[in-house]
Amino acid sequence: MQRLRSIRTWMAALVVLAAAATLATAPAVAAAKKPPYTVAISNGFVGSEWRIQMVESAKKVFDEYKSKGLVKGELYVNHAGPDVTAQIAQIRNMINRGFDVIIINPNSQTALNPVIEEAADRGIVVIVVDQEVTSPKAVNVVIDQAEWARISARWLAEKLQGKGNIVVINGLAGHPANEDRWRGAREVFGRYPGIKILTMTHANWDQATGQQVMSNLLATYPNIDGVWVQDGMAEGALRAVLASGRKLPLMSGEARVGYMRLWDQLKKEKGFQAIGVVNPPGVAASGLRIAMQILQGRQFKDGVLARGNTLYVPIPGIVTNDNFDELWAKYKDYPDAYALDGWLTEEEARSYFK
Repeated sequence: MQRLRSIRTWMAALVVLAAAATLATAPAVAAAKKPPYTVAISNGFVGSEWRIQMVESAKKVFDEYKSKGLVKGELYVNHAGPDVTAQIAQIRNMINRGFDVIIINPNSQTALNPVIEEAADRGIVVIVVDQEVTSPKAVNVVIDQAEWARISARWLAEKLQGKGNIVVINGLAGHPANEDRWRGAREVFGRYPGIKILTMTHANWDQATGQQVMSNLLATYPNIDGVWVQDGMAEGALRAVLASGRKLPLMSGEARVGYMRLWDQLKKEKGFQAIGVVNPPGVAASGLRIAMQILQGRQFKDGVLARGNTLYVPIPGIVTNDNFDELWAKYKDYPDAYALDGWLTEEEARSYFK
């Protein structure tokens, strides 16, 4: 009898521990609040036009909600730069100002966790976009950055027929999105023993730096068959190759108008082929739509969140020679810095909830 009581006690303890573990890994769900709501964006790294377009996309959705009386004031935006400490201070200031939603494009996957918990404990909905954080108190609204990279890496490997010398130009060393992307691309290249990675370097998602880095690589390596380069730098890398007079290697590209302008010219003149995988600046707008559902007390459907707190939104599209002409006709009059974009509609956002 005593043994039975002990077993029952042990089983009850397991149930309590399991429930506690579930709560610990589930994102904070705010109690339903009455609109209008206030919204802030904490942006980290700001050295690219992509981040500016990200904010502009979020403002469009914010203005849509404002016209419906669901949000008030202005969309408060602050750029911390790449400094993690500065971003923590920035978010703490947003907490003290009492915003209902804080959308974060983070500088670190882990360092912001304590301040995110502070915000969640105050009933603030915390949405992290573009790259994931590990805090269970936030909801990550992101594309799968590793899969984003795999798509262009597979394209390059297949175009090279599984063999050749390649160089890699990554973004900002240590940045969450950069590390996820390189993990995905490296997985793909690892499946092709005939592909030799001559070197991997960084150009900080900057076109001018990308051009200089590619110039250095061309001077160092006489035989480059392929270039895998992240977006934000592909146009610069391509310009460096053109300036060198070298034969064009196979290169991954980007879904940006400036790169596509070169692509259009080279496709006609030299049969150039490329790929651009859309990395949507509108992910912050998608994050705002998800936040609005949470503020109104809705709960995620079972199985929607990966690892308990991450919502992978679709990659909006891919540009290749097969669909280039159709997309170029649509975007050729946009500014060169414009990245092809996309974000969730209200109906799509609502579909993730019960």
